[in-house]
Amino acid sequence: MKWIKKTCTVLGALVLAGVLIALVSSFFARERVPSEVIISLNLEQPVIESIPDDPLARAMMGDRWVLRDLVEAIDRAAEDRRVKGLVARVGGASQGMAAVQEIRQAIERFRESGKPAIAYAETIGEVGPGNQGYYLATAFDEIHMQESGDIGLVGLISESMFLAGTLEKLDLEPRMDHRHEYKNAKNTFTETEFTEAHREAEQAVLDDLFEEMVSDIAQSRGLSDLEIRDLINRGPFLGVEAVDAGLIDGLAYRHELDGLLEAKVGRFTTMESRHYFRLAGRPHKRGTGVAVIHGTGGVMRGESGYDPVFGSVSMGSDTVVRAFRDAIEDDSIKAILFRVDSPGGSYVASDAILAMTRKAREAGKPVVVSMGNVAASGGYFVAMEADRIIAQPGTITGSIGVLGGKFLTTDFWLERFGISWDAVTTADNASMYSGGHDYTEHGWQRHQDWLDRVYEDFVAKAAAGRNMSYDELEAFAKGRIWTGQQALDRGLVDGVGGYGEAMAAVRELLELEVDAPLKLKTYPEPKGWLNLLAGGRAEPVASRAALRALESIQPLMRELHRAGIVGDKDVLEITPPEVK
Repeated sequence: MKWIKKTCTVLGALVLAGVLIALVSSFFARERVPSEVIISLNLEQPVIESIPDDPLARAMMGDRWVLRDLVEAIDRAAEDRRVKGLVARVGGASQGMAAVQEIRQAIERFRESGKPAIAYAETIGEVGPGNQGYYLATAFDEIHMQESGDIGLVGLISESMFLAGTLEKLDLEPRMDHRHEYKNAKNTFTETEFTEAHREAEQAVLDDLFEEMVSDIAQSRGLSDLEIRDLINRGPFLGVEAVDAGLIDGLAYRHELDGLLEAKVGRFTTMESRHYFRLAGRPHKRGTGVAVIHGTGGVMRGESGYDPVFGSVSMGSDTVVRAFRDAIEDDSIKAILFRVDSPGGSYVASDAILAMTRKAREAGKPVVVSMGNVAASGGYFVAMEADRIIAQPGTITGSIGVLGGKFLTTDFWLERFGISWDAVTTADNASMYSGGHDYTEHGWQRHQDWLDRVYEDFVAKAAAGRNMSYDELEAFAKGRIWTGQQALDRGLVDGVGGYGEAMAAVRELLELEVDAPLKLKTYPEPKGWLNLLAGGRAEPVASRAALRALESIQPLMRELHRAGIVGDKDVLEITPPEVK
């Protein structure tokens, strides 16, 4: 028996020694960032706000930059002595104005470190709009483009689709109402063109976004606002014309920029940005604990999720509430940074999330909201009682209002397919939510009462959160959308900027030094791949993905079957302007 114990002891020691040797070897063999490196960054693909903890989402979205990761990679490179400069590919990829502004701010911080940042493009809008691509490019020290390229700098346009004519042809009658005239999502189904209020709000938002873009471009290119406006009115521009106009600095292919960079920084190695970020690691890994919670996509009851059919994500109240609760109960967390990018959704789900921001503040943990491209309707609802709200100048925000209703479908089924419907009921208003029956007089009044209740609650809570009277706040409500800058002017937000400004607000609320380090921790904590794939069950990943796809299609088919009845998840939702 002794020899067995002795043998086991020896074997155990050998195994342990082998593991230690492997770990040490792995540590010393680990790839490192070269001492003289230029970071190569591809900004042609739109960034995303977050990737849900879902294997299919990871697989389909894993090659996209998450905005916070991108910003932190650029900030990490700015302070890294090994990094000598940055070269980025830009183009005509369209994304939200706030995301463009967030990236521009990160590039400007990088330039403040004294390192060169060069942008290059094959084209900026190939026979199409390149406004946002060019706006982003102007954050760099220099812009170079192939001679064969163009710059589609032509000004902004916001287009909205109206389906009233189509619905009439299909014998589908919308029975909806809203609070109030600026709540424009209903107009998609009931109008054939902009209403006066709809046009007023869209034009005001577009004009402000354009002013922001013109001012930033003018400052970056050393021209006046008037000169930039004149150039935009003359666009688009061919490559040589863009150089002559001062819009770009030269015509070159990507490989020709290496000589330019070498003249600026000496010899270097090029490293792809995502690879660099993996090796260099995140900033904000030590200091005062701050929870980062993402609220991305339409607000709904239940868990946050990913729809593989439509490629969309959702902000589930159960997931976000649990994240807040865990952050509140974690003694190492002193504040919460709530990142919101949402067009709205369920009123009750939004209210559940709002209650947690209130609970965090009551627990002595200040909440700072950082707004992404859109934080409107339910997206504004969840944020409006935070200690501080920070939006980008181009964030679509506000839309304090509500809408709801249904489609009447009887003629559609009968005239198109010869299908008739009949029903039996047990009460006078059992058919209230059926597309086969119009509202009764009592049912329509109850619907109006519900709209009034939601609207008045929204306005009252927004007024309390923003320290205004009901009447003061209501003047900026009525379902109207604003840019972040307009929202600041009206007291709906506290400042403009991105993650940097949000963290500055956290430090101020915690009474820390302006440069005090913060340790950012994401809630809910991201799951590893093994946990995601297993999901607590032994089903193959392919089977689970197929089931998920079917689950996503089924609600759509039910909606088509019932001809698009609007449920409670849509009551706070807006249709943000599609700016090109």
